[in-house]
Amino acid sequence: MSKISIIMFYKDKLSYSDDIFNETIQSLINQNYKNWELILIDLRGANASYPKISRHANIHHLPVNFANHALALNHAITQATGDYVMLANNLQSPITYRLSTLETFWAVAQRHPDLGMIYSDYCLIDEKGKKIDVHLLDHHEGRVRDNMDFGLVWFFPRHVLDHVQGLNEKYQAAYLYDLRLKVSEKFKLVHIAAAKNGYSYLVKATEKKQNVFDYLLAGKQIQLEMEDAVTEHLKRIGAYLTPGVNYHRVKYSLEEEKKFSDCIASIVIPVFDREEFIGTAIDSVQAQTIKNVEVIVVVNGGPDDPTINGVKPYLPGGKKYDPNKPQVKLLIEDINNLGHCLNKGLREARGKYYVQLDSDDRLKPDAVEKILKVFDSDDRIGMVIGSYEVWNKDAVTGEITRDEEVKVVTHDEWTEENGRNNLLRINGAGAPRSAHIKVIRELGWFGMNDGEYSRNYGEDYDLVLRTSEQYRIGRVWDPIYDVIRHAGGTDHSIDQITVDRNDNAKDFMRLEAIRRRKEINSKLQ
Repeated sequence: MSKISIIMFYKDKLSYSDDIFNETIQSLINQNYKNWELILIDLRGANASYPKISRHANIHHLPVNFANHALALNHAITQATGDYVMLANNLQSPITYRLSTLETFWAVAQRHPDLGMIYSDYCLIDEKGKKIDVHLLDHHEGRVRDNMDFGLVWFFPRHVLDHVQGLNEKYQAAYLYDLRLKVSEKFKLVHIAAAKNGYSYLVKATEKKQNVFDYLLAGKQIQLEMEDAVTEHLKRIGAYLTPGVNYHRVKYSLEEEKKFSDCIASIVIPVFDREEFIGTAIDSVQAQTIKNVEVIVVVNGGPDDPTINGVKPYLPGGKKYDPNKPQVKLLIEDINNLGHCLNKGLREARGKYYVQLDSDDRLKPDAVEKILKVFDSDDRIGMVIGSYEVWNKDAVTGEITRDEEVKVVTHDEWTEENGRNNLLRINGAGAPRSAHIKVIRELGWFGMNDGEYSRNYGEDYDLVLRTSEQYRIGRVWDPIYDVIRHAGGTDHSIDQITVDRNDNAKDFMRLEAIRRRKEINSKLQ
């Protein structure tokens, strides 16, 4: 049987005790599959003595003194004598292998002659001792997010690591991300899915709730490394868009321009059962420094949706109606299809530009003014994206306060030169988004849950991807939007099933974008 080289780390002050680390080692010793070796990278320095772990003939102690983990891993790979190499990322969480872990990985490898990497579902033991089955997503070319979970154990044929020349030693943080991107370009990534009690290994970790703003908290240097890795990947697969290439101009006839004298921008608000918030959103539109705008509220809960009661006061005859303020238009739909609501509002719009506003958020008074200034600067700009602040609404008092933990969200990872490529790596582009209604129409409108896994999620991200391939994306770096988080919000306490569904939707959009970009490049050659 083939030999398997397992590579793990050891260092002072692991996030868990040596006793727990020894349990990991013992789980290897107990394996049904006996032809293995463990190369233990000791990060304590080149003179470190053998750590206090179970001694075994198959365990090789490798003390190192390298500047980063990529260098250490590459050194360990050169020492490995196995036909397969298994990288186990045990630095933050202890891993317990099951009796059949190695045998299962080896047997799966025999079934796939084009294998590049095996990853598998695992069992997470949270801080309370509860076991949680973690089901990972199958890989495809659109899985270029840097936060996609491939688990803590990656299994490679040795020749694959030789082919990609190991890990990129210039990276402090992006070395594993870069590795799996490179492997995926030439080889197959195989996912071992788990039925009941079918997980390949256990991970003991502190449970962490999903936070939609996690990617904003990563350090700048990490972001730059991840961007570099995905950019090089896109270049290698032919999906990289060079700066300035394939930008078009947005043109209007004189007759078209005349139509916008009364209304330059249409703010469309799709909404379901948000009577509590809708007045604040409308007020923020009517307080704009640019007055020739309109707000179109598309209620999708049918005639009995309570939101209607919150809109009626702003209509002619209502207590808050003011003919001198921007017009409020109410459309009533009875199908909860967000893309349809946006498209319906845009078909009814009088404005030149669409401006995003969610029903539970608000625009700052100069939002439209600053957006228009960017549009006026270049007729190649098809979309403008702003910056926003995060606010929290107290469920008891109703008080809205600024979330000081999250700084102004500028998405400054977007650059003129590489923003549209880097967009494929991350899940957000910023808010509010504004676009020429003409461009939205030409690009085929917003998606209407007619793409893979779409469930009123990601249609705006998809539009940014499609727009960026044809037009410049302008930016407003000042905060012009308030995102208000509350208990009823769609990003509040998201469960893993919803996270996976959302990620699947956006990854499919990325897959389609990569295919489009390859086609664009082929036509430009």
